[in-house]
Amino acid sequence: MKTSLGHLGYCTNIHAGETWADHFAALQKSVPELKKRLSPEAPFGLGLRLSNIASEELEKPENLVAFQHWLAQAGCYVFTMNGFPFGGFHDTVVKDQVHTPDWTTEARVDYTKRLFRILSVLLPVDELGNAITGGVSTSPLSYRHWFEWELPAARDYILSQTTQNVLDVVAELIRLHRQTDRLMHLDLEPEPDGVIETADEFIAWFTDYLIPMGLEQLTSQFGLTDEEAEAAICDHVRLCYDVCHFAVGYERPADVLDKLKEYGLRVGKIQISAALKATFPEPGADQDGRMAVHQAFAQFNEPTYLHQVVARTTSGALVRFPDLPDALAAFDDTHAEWRAHFHVPIFVEDYTVLQSTQDDIREVLRLQAERQFTNQLEVETYTWDVLPAELKVAIIDSIEREMKWVLTTGLPEQTQLS
Repeated sequence: MKTSLGHLGYCTNIHAGETWADHFAALQKSVPELKKRLSPEAPFGLGLRLSNIASEELEKPENLVAFQHWLAQAGCYVFTMNGFPFGGFHDTVVKDQVHTPDWTTEARVDYTKRLFRILSVLLPVDELGNAITGGVSTSPLSYRHWFEWELPAARDYILSQTTQNVLDVVAELIRLHRQTDRLMHLDLEPEPDGVIETADEFIAWFTDYLIPMGLEQLTSQFGLTDEEAEAAICDHVRLCYDVCHFAVGYERPADVLDKLKEYGLRVGKIQISAALKATFPEPGADQDGRMAVHQAFAQFNEPTYLHQVVARTTSGALVRFPDLPDALAAFDDTHAEWRAHFHVPIFVEDYTVLQSTQDDIREVLRLQAERQFTNQLEVETYTWDVLPAELKVAIIDSIEREMKWVLTTGLPEQTQLS
């Protein structure tokens, strides 16, 4: 739906179904009721998630036309897509395999190009008859623990190889823009333990690899000047600001946005999501309280997804753990605060002795109201099936509560639906 902050929708990765038939059935079951509850008079926006198999099936003309007709009849539209998880994402152990295949592979390139071809057909036009811009979010190139990341030569090899494949997609986006007048962007999503983990790493990759390699390739391939090639790269490659991920890394929203602005880089979309956090009582003074927080985190230890933890120590240092069991085992008196990558419901602020990073969402939305640094906002909470039992409710009711929190609580007071 369109708000004064931009297009707002929810990511359909919350729905199971790795084939297009199964995923479409889930959409048909849930979306009409959600539109009725949330946007009865105005078009309802979706962030579409397609597995590789589903994308191959949806690209078939008969399926794509049928989906277009259904969207029109349902009063819905697709303005962004989630191209991070390639394969199974529900009812299977995902963990680090969420990055498979990574950006070193042709499979990731082909999948991403296919998503953009589909999006170029699905993107609606605005009230002036112009196609809106659209993005596809993607993985942060790869998973750093698969490589000898501490070796400069290994880092350079992976960054060069993945960047070349990203530029292959950029070239496709330039061609699609010329052919269809659809401006689309690839939105890299930094996350803990990704090859790109922080805002600084995104900027360093962009300036040290993407721009220089892109200038060399695109100037010869499309006859562009250096300035035109750099502008095209900045148009077609942007940051996916996943609020949960940046909060886990203790990165302040204003700092991230200021850094991007300094280098002329853009945010493609905001993924509105929340992580878990807690400050531990002082060691010695309240050891029982410290263990209560530790045990509360342990209740969220489940085997499906990675739940990276970043601990802030009493000295202010950040210590990163690849998964929640690693942090639970390493817990000691030097740990002052934990933040855990577990996409909890955004409308819940307190979990007894734990809290969510809901304040970061509020701050990002406040900055969006001030700066309008993107036009795409996507609620992304996909962990309903693995939440503790007391937090589970019916899926449609859950999505409704997520969206209503953004519309009534999360948005600044002056923001109105349009």
